[in-house]
Amino acid sequence: MASIYWVHLMAVLCLGAFMGIVCQDVADEVTAIYIVTLKQAPTSHYYGELRKDTNIFRHGVPGRNHRSRRNISRSDPRYNSYIARVHDSLLRRALRGEQYLKLYSYHYLINGFAVFVTPQQAEKLSRRKEVANVVLDFSVRTATTHTPQFLGLPQGAWVQEGGYDSAGEGIVIGFIDTGIDPTHPSFAVDRSEVAYPVPAHFSGICEVTPDFPSGSCNRKLVGARHFAASAITRGIFNASQDYASPFDGDGHGTHTASIAAGNHGIPVVVSGHHFGNASGMAPRAHIAVYKALYKSFGGFAADVVAAIDQQHHPYGFHVIDLIYPLHSQAAQDGVDIVSLSITPNRRPPGIATFFNPIDMALLSAVKAGIFVVQAAGNTGPSPKSVSSFSPWIFTVGAAAHDRAYSNSIVLGNNVTLPGVGLASGTHKGRMYTLVSALHALNNNTTVGNDMYVGECQDSSSLNQDLIRGNLLICSYSIRFVLGLSTIKQALETAKNLSAVGVVFYMDPFVIGFQLNPIPMRMPGIIISSPTDSKNFLQYYNSSLERQGSTNEIMKFGAAASISGGLKANYCNSAPKVMYYSARGPDPEDSFLDDADIMKPNLVAPGNFIWAAWSSLGTDSVEFRGENFAMMSGTSMAAPHVSGLAALIKQKFPKFSPSAIGSALSTTASLFDRKGGPIMAQRAYANPDLNQSPATPFDMGSGFVNATAALDPGLIFDASYEDYMSFLCGINGSAAVVLNYTGQMCGVSTMNGADINLPSITIARLEQTRTVQRRVTNVASNETYIVGWSAPYGVSVKVIPTHFYIAGGETQTLTVTLNATMNSSTASYGRIGVFGKGGHVVNIPVAVIFKASYNITNR
Repeated sequence: MASIYWVHLMAVLCLGAFMGIVCQDVADEVTAIYIVTLKQAPTSHYYGELRKDTNIFRHGVPGRNHRSRRNISRSDPRYNSYIARVHDSLLRRALRGEQYLKLYSYHYLINGFAVFVTPQQAEKLSRRKEVANVVLDFSVRTATTHTPQFLGLPQGAWVQEGGYDSAGEGIVIGFIDTGIDPTHPSFAVDRSEVAYPVPAHFSGICEVTPDFPSGSCNRKLVGARHFAASAITRGIFNASQDYASPFDGDGHGTHTASIAAGNHGIPVVVSGHHFGNASGMAPRAHIAVYKALYKSFGGFAADVVAAIDQQHHPYGFHVIDLIYPLHSQAAQDGVDIVSLSITPNRRPPGIATFFNPIDMALLSAVKAGIFVVQAAGNTGPSPKSVSSFSPWIFTVGAAAHDRAYSNSIVLGNNVTLPGVGLASGTHKGRMYTLVSALHALNNNTTVGNDMYVGECQDSSSLNQDLIRGNLLICSYSIRFVLGLSTIKQALETAKNLSAVGVVFYMDPFVIGFQLNPIPMRMPGIIISSPTDSKNFLQYYNSSLERQGSTNEIMKFGAAASISGGLKANYCNSAPKVMYYSARGPDPEDSFLDDADIMKPNLVAPGNFIWAAWSSLGTDSVEFRGENFAMMSGTSMAAPHVSGLAALIKQKFPKFSPSAIGSALSTTASLFDRKGGPIMAQRAYANPDLNQSPATPFDMGSGFVNATAALDPGLIFDASYEDYMSFLCGINGSAAVVLNYTGQMCGVSTMNGADINLPSITIARLEQTRTVQRRVTNVASNETYIVGWSAPYGVSVKVIPTHFYIAGGETQTLTVTLNATMNSSTASYGRIGVFGKGGHVVNIPVAVIFKASYNITNR
């Protein structure tokens, strides 16, 4: 295995020489990577037909043995080899005698390949009758000790699954991210434990390299691969930083994987301080890693599509052909859930955002029964900032949970200032003298020759005699935000100079920056408010005793004690939607027309999340070398939902992807811990002073409720055919649908509001609109009553208003919306379906443009 891998690696690393030849031949042309799809349907479409014909489910049903199904020609490895040869033959015929480089052959989710060519060559390919679509490759980017308790897992969902020691067992979650650190205890397995087998339906492989040696995978980490051909071809892959292996040199992938499925009860020790024990949402679920993002450059769609294609290949064939003579060994993957904490760097071009290689590959994954979770993006709080578009993808925004770490400093004038810093306090509240780095320069240093000396990055610039035994004052500037200066280096400076602690004040040019708690190995605090920092400096400067004629400092008169920030505080105002969490409405196209799709689907914990960190992770310099890190973002929210989805899949193995999404959505919470509405932060600067009740375009259906999602009562189910009808209903989409799926569009008038989603979004309500929703009872027989609150400017009627439904039966709800005013401002309502057995089904309603008369006839 290792020798095969190194053949691959050496071949890929030789691409630079090949690229040099290409560039010399086409010096006046710009070569780029294009994703080419062919008109013939991919393997998954035939597999989907097989599943329907044989009534085989993704998990938990006897008979799921892909190896035995050799009677289907497209399941034979020779068929995939044939597909690769077809791709090669097409390239040779279309680009006869010209230089080009094929990076990947995609077999399963899309039939196509990634190729390095000039725009003229791409144009030649697009004119071939076999070719459906040619798309320029694009870049993508990355978008918990307490959250299990906050979500009620120990007393709720885990109990229903038999306890944490069985929660998620048998379910495989695939992560497309920056890789994983296989040595972390969050992914270790007790070798004496025999009752934890690798799921029979999963047969992925584990790459072996010097930095990902044999034995890295186990019964927890069941598969690991990396995809980087697009980046290598561009000449931007740095093997010393990015690791040509599944190993995580960034930290992000290790963090997200442990949030979803890390082991239970792992001690979180950072900077010598203990912050509790960590657990994933589904601590017994299995992990498969598909590394397609890297520290130095992010990632590219061609590599991400290859990773997706590999995850869902049901017959175990590797779908990556790096260079013509090289074919990897067959591998059978079959994950149950895909977790993507990544988003595109730009809105996809074309007639609709849904038509891009990643989303369309994920549509085929959903057809194969895979539940897909994606981060909403960190581009909030502006409207239409969401970076996850399609209705078959479950989009997750970020919310704060109820734990926070606060620190404070008590000044000698009895004024207390708040701040941040995961640090101990000064000894028993004792006051220590404050000395600014700017006032403790050695004889060879001036501010003129070192304008950043106040950031305490170099101990040789400072006078130890003045600082020893005192609190050192340092400036926190934009350079810390950019990574040019670090807290860790300032602490090292303080230690070298024998300071008892460090106080950072905020540079006035850092306005509104929200600071994460940062670990410190000595007493310390960052005064995070510019106003408080100004008050702190006024106290310090006014306490200096100077010599009259020379203005020389004779005595440092200011003193302070640091309270410490190691103890967590808990509040009732959680959850709240974070300012950075991307918002709807869902943009349908590059013109920002609104789609009739509600995004995000819901929100989950994403702020100040403790989780595993790679031993060589560099994404956060302050946690470098640590085993755990505290991170914030929708990247942290998405794996919470991926793990909870594993619990649902474990309990309901026959649930379709849309049924899992429905269970999560309809049971989501609408209120915070105080019983008030969930709030949403509306500004980057001073976000807690700029917040208002969250709307469905802020939080979707609400805040995830793990325990309730395991007993949803009614579910909304949508099929692949529903999504296809939706795509075919987009004006001018028939050719694009054919290009991506190989399927012809019939006549379709369906739009997003007609998909059987657990929400209703109407982008344009011109007088009246009627939509239907079908609910299926997955519980026992129950009688339900329907109630609703209408969006402002809209009247709503739902039929029936009450109904009895037996277990397994389906009921149709007809919803009629009438505009009662003219407005272009979005308004919101809800439909509630209340069961006498205690089930409550929540359906958010959003209407954007409203016209009570026909504007076109006016």
